[in-house]
Amino acid sequence: MTAPNHILVLRLSAMGDVAMMVPVFRSLISAYPELKITLVSRKFFEPIFEGIPNLTFVPAEVNERHKGLLGILRLSKDLQRMKFDAVADLHNVLRSKVIRHYMNLNGIPSAAIDKGREEKKKLTHSNGQPLSPLKSTHERYADVFRQLGFMITLNEKVQSVKRPFSGKILELTGKKSTPFIGIAPFAAFQGKMYPTSLMKEVIDGLSKRTNSKIVLFGGGEQESEQLEEIAAPFHNVINVAGKLDFSDELALISNLEVMLSMDSGNGHLAANFGVPVVTLWGVTHPFAGFAPYLQPKENQLLSDRDKYPLIPTSVYGNKLPKGYEQVMKTIPSEIVIAKIEEILTYISS
Repeated sequence: MTAPNHILVLRLSAMGDVAMMVPVFRSLISAYPELKITLVSRKFFEPIFEGIPNLTFVPAEVNERHKGLLGILRLSKDLQRMKFDAVADLHNVLRSKVIRHYMNLNGIPSAAIDKGREEKKKLTHSNGQPLSPLKSTHERYADVFRQLGFMITLNEKVQSVKRPFSGKILELTGKKSTPFIGIAPFAAFQGKMYPTSLMKEVIDGLSKRTNSKIVLFGGGEQESEQLEEIAAPFHNVINVAGKLDFSDELALISNLEVMLSMDSGNGHLAANFGVPVVTLWGVTHPFAGFAPYLQPKENQLLSDRDKYPLIPTSVYGNKLPKGYEQVMKTIPSEIVIAKIEEILTYISS
């Protein structure tokens, strides 16, 4: 099968899943430098793909012009005018299926992601039995392109590409003269979030590194207020939540020496820049395929599965069985601090 010259890619949400496309696109363009990619996703995510050659971003206005079935059909007609010759559906939900089938009716071939639902169901019902890692989401994305004739291998180390600081960033952080430690303490579900009391211990321990600066990331008014309160007692801890636009946040993330995150999108954003990422796992597990790209397993700090044998309780962390509310307390703050210190020492050596 001959690989297409211009491919339409569909993935509307969520941020972590969208961010995980970046290494796959880089591998595609590396192997096929003449390939044109048209990506359809939410407007907010556009800065994630800055700097990727031959990529055109088309915002899906799912709450306005492209809302509902008629809106998706309108989007499909708009896209057809761009004259691509294959569709890669990396979402495989109702909206993307409508677009995909519309293109099929107009003679444009397509391939869709296999999300591995049965494998993941078995993983989340393992009940204390030994776990085996499933195919990563990055590889599941790559499989879609392989179906369309692209021979790609995802083994390229991500080069650290630092984006320049804007004036707004410099106002908050000052000129970067010391290592920056990023911390993103929030996640979509309680079972994936490190307890605030322990996170404060981590921040307190790391703040004693007088030659480092800690940058707190979050979103929304409530998270911003919490992070402001956490940062207040420390001279070298800065809360940037609610103070920067997404482009500036990405620029700041690209300049970190290390990122500490939950099983959440921030870990993937940092990994895309080649930043070492330490992830904390509660009721989810990296074997489900959502670990940040090419990050060593030693950087994935897991809750105690002997004590909580139902881990992983779900793929996305939305199921919190009774008695599992404190699952992440089995990851001591001292272990988190030591891992970050280890990475910083290695970087500076």
